[in-house]
Amino acid sequence: MVPFLPISLSDPARGGGCRSLLHLQVPSTEKGTQEEPSEQEMGAQGPAAGWQSLPSQREHSQADLSPSILCPQRLQREKEPSNLNDTIKELFRVVPGNVDPLLGKRSVGCRRCAVVGNSGNLKESSYGPQIDSHDFVLRMNKAPTAGFEAYVGSKTTHHLVYPESFRELGENVSMVLVPFKTTDLEWVVSATTTGTISHTYVPVPAKIKVKQDKILIYHPAFIKYVFDNWLQGHGRYPSTGILSVIFSLHICDEVDLYGFGADSRGNWHHYWENNPSAGAFRKTGVHDGDFESNVTATLASIDKIRIFKGR
Repeated sequence: MVPFLPISLSDPARGGGCRSLLHLQVPSTEKGTQEEPSEQEMGAQGPAAGWQSLPSQREHSQADLSPSILCPQRLQREKEPSNLNDTIKELFRVVPGNVDPLLGKRSVGCRRCAVVGNSGNLKESSYGPQIDSHDFVLRMNKAPTAGFEAYVGSKTTHHLVYPESFRELGENVSMVLVPFKTTDLEWVVSATTTGTISHTYVPVPAKIKVKQDKILIYHPAFIKYVFDNWLQGHGRYPSTGILSVIFSLHICDEVDLYGFGADSRGNWHHYWENNPSAGAFRKTGVHDGDFESNVTATLASIDKIRIFKGR
C-alpha cells in the first residue's frame, strides 16, 4: 500500500518528551478484542494504516479493491454505482499515488495533532494560538477560519471533505477526500479535469482549485474498520469528526480535540452559523453522535487524547 499510513504507535523513537499513545488498544466487543484492518483489507501494510492515495494498480490486484472491502461506497445514496475498479484506474491517472504527507515531518520528535471540530463551543474560546501551535491541524467539511482565527486558529494542514461538504482550501492545505460512495472518487477526477459532475444527491462543485498533488484519499477499508471496531455498527456510517480522531490516533504522539460536542448550554450548532435548526442532524440516524461522543470521552479518560470543551 502506498503510504499515508500512520506510524507505529509503539515506535520507541517517537515517545520522548510527549504524551505517548503507546499500547493503544482497539475497543473490545462481545466478539472479543477487535483487530485493525488485515493486510488483505488494507493492502501490503506500511508502518500502519489510515489515509493514502489508494493502492496503485501496480501493487495490488483487483481483488484487493472488492466491494466487500470497500463497502462504505454504498453508505450514501447512489442510484447507479459505477464499476469500482474502473473508477480506481481513472483516479490513478489523475491523482498521484506516491505522495506521503508525513514525509516533511519525519524529523519531528513529538508529533502533535489538533483535530478541530465545528461545534459552537469554540466561540469566544480563544483557542486559536493553541491550535496553531500543533504540527498537524486537521479540519473538516465546510469549516472556515477567516474571521474566526481567535477561536479556531488559522493554520490547517489537512482538511477532510466529501463532495457535498467541500469548500475551497488554502494553497498549502492537503484535501483529504472521505469516499462514502463510488461517485465521490469519480467526482474528484471530474472536479480536477473535465468538470462533468455537478450533482450527486445535491449540487456539488463542478470544478475545484485544489492541486492534484495536494489530494489525498482516506482509505475506504479504514472507514469500515472505524465503523465496525470503534463504533460497533452504531449509526449508518462514521462522521468525518470521528474518522479524523481515529486517524490521528494512528499518526500522532499527542492528539488534542477542539470543537467537539455541545456548547455549555447544551446546544449543538456550528461556530460560524446561527442556525435555528442546529443539532437536527443528531436525529437523522446517519451518525450516532452520542456513541461517538462516548468513544472520545473514553479515550480522554485513559489519557489517549485531550478534549478542550470551549464555552
